[in-house]
Order: sequence, then C-alpha cells, then structure tokens
Amino acid sequence: MTPPLRAVAATYAKTSGDTFDIVSDTTGSLQKRLRAGEKADIIVVTSTAIDAMQKEKFIVEGSRIDLSRALIGVAIKSDSKFQADLSSPDAFKATVLKARSVAYVNPAAGGTSGTYFEGLVQKMGIADQVKAKTVYRTQGSEVADSVAKGDAEIGITFTGEMLPNKGVKVVGVLPAAIQLPTIYVAAVSSTSANAKAAEAFIRAMRTADGSKRSE
Repeated sequence: MTPPLRAVAATYAKTSGDTFDIVSDTTGSLQKRLRAGEKADIIVVTSTAIDAMQKEKFIVEGSRIDLSRALIGVAIKSDSKFQADLSSPDAFKATVLKARSVAYVNPAAGGTSGTYFEGLVQKMGIADQVKAKTVYRTQGSEVADSVAKGDAEIGITFTGEMLPNKGVKVVGVLPAAIQLPTIYVAAVSSTSANAKAAEAFIRAMRTADGSKRSE
C-alpha cells in the first residue's frame, strides 16, 4: 500500500493543506509499534489485523474502510530469461524448486505474504529445499529490490509491492487454489489527535482518483 498511499497523500496535501508523515512497515511490525505506545492518526493494514486492533480498541469504531484487494505474485529481473509457470499449484511448486534463489518477506518481520508462503511450501513438502536458497527481506519492496539487483532469481510477495520497481517484471499471480487474497483496510487510530482530518483523508482514498492510484 505504500506507493499508492504516498501518491494519494501528495495530491491531497496540495488541496487540503495537511501534511503527512507516512511510516511504512509490515502489518505485524505496525501492530507491535502501536502496542508499544506509538501514536498514529490513520492505520492501514490487513483486514485480519484491523479485526484484532478493533478488539484491542486501537481504532475508532465505525471508521474502517476497505481500500484494496492484494494478490501474491511472482517477479523476475526485467531482463531475466527464467521461465516461471504459474498455471497450476504443481507448476508453481516446480517453478519454486527450479529457481536458483527465492526472495520473500521474513515471517519474523511480521509480513503477511512471507508468513503465508513459508506455510505453503511446508504444506507442499519442499520447505527444506526452499530454505537452502531463501533470500529473506523485511518488506515487499525489498523483495523486489533483491530481484532487481540479482540477489534472488525470483521474488514472491504482493504484486503491488513489486510493480513500482522498474527493475523487475511481475510474471503473474499464484494459482487461485493456493492464492491468499488479502484486503487492506484504513481506519482512524484511537490515539489520533486529528480524527476529523484523518476521516477526510480516508474518504479521499476511496474517491475515483484515490482508487485509480491504488490499482
């Protein structure tokens, strides 16, 4: 969500006069920071995380709005000749095994896609083979960077985190049978000192212009 969020904020700031300090991190890390007492006006994380935050009273009741639906995909370096087959779960499994190295978000960093992928290869029975060639990163954008630099042959994370990087090519998304559609949600933080401004910006993210930038 970081690139589209920054784009919408830059446009919105010109007309509203508001200023933004956007902190980008994994969902898990953001939850830890808020639990540790860090304050925010707006929280943008997965719907599952928002559910948990709502129970913990970290967000204003009734302020949550769905922003986008993210899919996990596979990227290669823009000039790579690596052939990735994502036509079926078995084809994806073969692709992962064929890759010289695989970058994804370290589950220890609290990343949704990395946690899911590590569980997936465990279910597929290839966890040991993948572990031997894993290139861990702490955020999806770093996964894309590692592929662009040639540190990893393929990168696996949400497509929206890889598309902005011109050094990589997203070859497709995981097959539907093993996909993890993830809804990202915005909500006003219960610690916000600017709740009305926060609500107005969340509404702006749902306008035609905001939605276009989040695609």
